Amino acid sequence: MALTSDDMRRLAALARLELTPEAEGPLVTQINGFFDLVAQMNAVDTTRIEPLAHPTDAMGEAVALRLRDDIASEPASEAIRDTNQRSAPAVERGLFLVPKVIE
Repeated sequence: MALTSDDMRRLAALARLELTPEAEGPLVTQINGFFDLVAQMNAVDTTRIEPLAHPTDAMGEAVALRLRDDIASEPASEAIRDTNQRSAPAVERGLFLVPKVIE
């Protein structure tokens, strides 16, 4: 499936994006390149490959992730907290106040 310039203009209108004629050509080429890559991946025979239970599993063995230690890099103090919260729109008892987004 390849996109045409008409398809690109229609998608841009649906997404309410401004698409200049100069940007249209390279964008169509880039998106069609993505579709080509997906077609190549779909062509690979994966019928005998077992899905991974977790992305870090390899042949049933867990891969050890190298994570850094969680160590505080600066001491915690009220002065530092107050400095960091100075630009916050709302603070109460040392906590950031944020608007409720779930009703």
